[in-house]
Amino acid sequence: MADPQKPNSPVSAAARAPRTWDFMETTFVALIAYGVFMLTSGLALTVMLVMQDVVWTSSPTELDALAAEGRWQGTALVIGSVAAIVVLWVAIRMARREFAEYLALNWPSRDELVAALMIIAILVAAEMMLLSRAGVQGASSHPYLSVKGAGALLILLIGGCIAAPMMEEFIFRGFMFRGWSQSFLGPIGSIVTISAIWAIVHTQYDWLVRSFIFVAGLTLGYFRWRSNSTWLTVIVHSAVNILAFFTMGKYT
Repeated sequence: MADPQKPNSPVSAAARAPRTWDFMETTFVALIAYGVFMLTSGLALTVMLVMQDVVWTSSPTELDALAAEGRWQGTALVIGSVAAIVVLWVAIRMARREFAEYLALNWPSRDELVAALMIIAILVAAEMMLLSRAGVQGASSHPYLSVKGAGALLILLIGGCIAAPMMEEFIFRGFMFRGWSQSFLGPIGSIVTISAIWAIVHTQYDWLVRSFIFVAGLTLGYFRWRSNSTWLTVIVHSAVNILAFFTMGKYT
């Protein structure tokens, strides 16, 4: 039996060895990270609204309009995304792994980036064409966000098209794919399952739009698997959000 008092005993060494979180552990951490994002962003939005003097004299309709301002929504997304990424960082360090290595934060090659952007552009064009023929604009079921001034637009762009995509890719194609691809699901099963979950959590859209989000998730998962680069999926996801933001008034 190994002596627990000896720091170099086999049990101690095994406990300190770098590891990959298993299927259930990965699921648990991902749920915590996404829950922290939802809670923190919601709390941040509430605090920012309460700090406005007009909130105490506003009607429910006016409060909804105030909450829909892009500057508050963008700031809340940034705060929530940072909080979620911190959860991932803590979990990865607990596994005694490097953050960038665990999440495959490797820069893609130019050819990989160009090919990925071309493929996703074709998918987005197909989505817009099919939605148009179906008479669906693809907009969110939530009220449109209002943007007052260049500063508010910049904040919303940073939150919705940079911070949020980075957070989602770190959780889904980064952390979850790392753990699940080494479980009974394997890489392909992980890509499909993660894409389905990713589509389901976008509850602001109807099921037709979420079906396209599922296909986009499959594509991003394939990019992550073949390139071993989560940065590639972050860049592509951000590019899609920027395009959708200006053309359809939505982001994923």
